Amino acid sequence: MSSVAEKLQRKSQRQVATKQVRLKLVYIDFWSAVKFSFLIALSLGIILVIATILVWIVLNSTGIFGSLDKVLKDILGDPNFSVTANLSLAKVALFAVVIAILNVVVGTALGAIASMLYNFSVRITGGLLVGFTNN
Repeated sequence: MSSVAEKLQRKSQRQVATKQVRLKLVYIDFWSAVKFSFLIALSLGIILVIATILVWIVLNSTGIFGSLDKVLKDILGDPNFSVTANLSLAKVALFAVVIAILNVVVGTALGAIASMLYNFSVRITGGLLVGFTNN
């Protein structure tokens, strides 16, 4: 009587025929590229805002802003200078949101431009040859 492990071993020793397919990528749909690049840029913008807020919280909780206040008060000679007043969480978060919005717009436009450039370059190069296997 053979065990399950022996059956699986015999099964894995069989040669599986793999079929290779070579395809050419000759067109990228413009709207698909725009939607995809928008989603990628939007997710990166959300990551940027969250990371900026987390870095500010860590810097504030470790007391780096207080140390920086002391150094800059000595350098500038202004006893009323405060880093946290000039770089409050609200200002930093607003700046990060503005940068994220700009990145979404620019990233979406770059995705659209890249798809158009690829579609124009296919006329010269013939496309990108891609190989696939069936396992």
